[in-house]
Amino acid sequence: MPLASPQFLNLSLLFLRLMVGLVFVTSGCSHLKDPEARSKSIEMPKSFTIFLGIGEVAGGLGVAAGVLIQIAAFGLILIMLGAVSKKIFAWHTGFWGQKSYGWHYELMLILMNLVIAASNGGAYVLWR
Repeated sequence: MPLASPQFLNLSLLFLRLMVGLVFVTSGCSHLKDPEARSKSIEMPKSFTIFLGIGEVAGGLGVAAGVLIQIAAFGLILIMLGAVSKKIFAWHTGFWGQKSYGWHYELMLILMNLVIAASNGGAYVLWR
C-alpha cells in the first residue's frame, strides 16, 4: 500500500484524533479530579477550572470518537489559545520555557486540532 493512499491518510487521521483525544481527556480529568488544587496551579477560579475540565473532556471525546469533530477541534483550539496567552502574558513563559514548560506543547496541539478540523477528521468518524 503506497503511503499516499486514501486509506493510509484516513488511518493516520484516526490515530492523530485518538492521540489528541487521549491528551485532552486525561488533562480534563485532572482538572475535574481536584479542581481546588488545579485552580491554584493554573491561577484561575475553581468554577472556571471545572468548566475547563468539562470542555477538555467533551472536546477530547468528540475528536477521538469523531462526533461533531470540527466543533470539538475548534473548541480545543480555543482552550489551547487561552493556555498560550496565559503562559505568554501572565506568566511570561518563553516558547521553550525557562524554568517550566514553554508554550510549544500547546502550539503543537493547536496545529493538530487544525489538521483534524480542516480534514473533518477523515473517513472514520461517527457523526459529522
